[in-house]
Amino acid sequence: MKSLCTYFFLFFVLAATACSSSRKALSDADRERTGLSTQIVSENIFHLPQIPDDITSAEERGKFLVMHYWDRFDFSNERLISRPEITEQAFVDYIHILQNYVSFEDAKKSLQYTLTKMEENKAMYAYFTSLFEKYLYEPNSPFRNEEFYLVVLKQLIKSPLLSDAERSKYKFQFRMAKKNRMGKKAANFDCALATGETFSLHSLKSNYLLLIFFDPECSTCDAVIQQIIDSEPINRAMKMNSPTRTMLTVLTVYPGENIGEWLDYLPQLPAEWIHAYDQGMVITKKNLYDIKAYPTLYLLDKNKKVILKDSPPEVVEGFFSVSP
Repeated sequence: MKSLCTYFFLFFVLAATACSSSRKALSDADRERTGLSTQIVSENIFHLPQIPDDITSAEERGKFLVMHYWDRFDFSNERLISRPEITEQAFVDYIHILQNYVSFEDAKKSLQYTLTKMEENKAMYAYFTSLFEKYLYEPNSPFRNEEFYLVVLKQLIKSPLLSDAERSKYKFQFRMAKKNRMGKKAANFDCALATGETFSLHSLKSNYLLLIFFDPECSTCDAVIQQIIDSEPINRAMKMNSPTRTMLTVLTVYPGENIGEWLDYLPQLPAEWIHAYDQGMVITKKNLYDIKAYPTLYLLDKNKKVILKDSPPEVVEGFFSVSP
């Protein structure tokens, strides 16, 4: 969905004063906060909160906006579920603002407050739950954000408004999302080369390690691998490898069971990369990594701590554009 939130945000956050005559009629800032901003209005348009004039800094206006974003939205009106041009678009804009204009702590408080507001109506709660999953969790979402989704999941797994089956699903997502988080050491596993030689992930000595989980039958994998092959920043880092120092290692890992197909695919991959497969399918059986789709990319540091998790190739390229 196309987002207009950048324009909304710049207007409401950066504008130091407002021109609305209705706001001038209010007696003071406290009344602005608790009166007009909480009125439920027409269901044919989403109304952003009106930020009090006495809040002048961009940071504080941003905080107010995300904490009062849903104040004028009628969570009891189930008709709004079938109005994606209003409700879903407002949700997309909300997520965009959280990710780009406020701190994580402020975003976290806003998410927790929003989840509480959702509880006013069971059908609306289910609908917003699906939106959180669609935009923060699904692998192809441009807004995918695991840290935000963990905040959401922490409340969903305790919600009495969900069925046992739904809570069980979200508990599994919660467990998986907590694995291999950025800043934590990546789970170790053994894998094998085409020659039969085996090694562990943690045994590889390299300042950086780009770990690519892929499937030979995945057309998206072909495109992403080619993008990495053609990447100037990544190639520049690879050229810094020497007999005494390995700046960047690229390791592709096939977690599946069709080894013959993997062997047939190997000639298409760069010889300077390391290509291995999960001999016992341990990664899958033990759910060591949350692989929602192929390819899945991780960037690890020399201590095998996660720098980037399940990131698109553009983000990896961006990292090497400024590093090492």
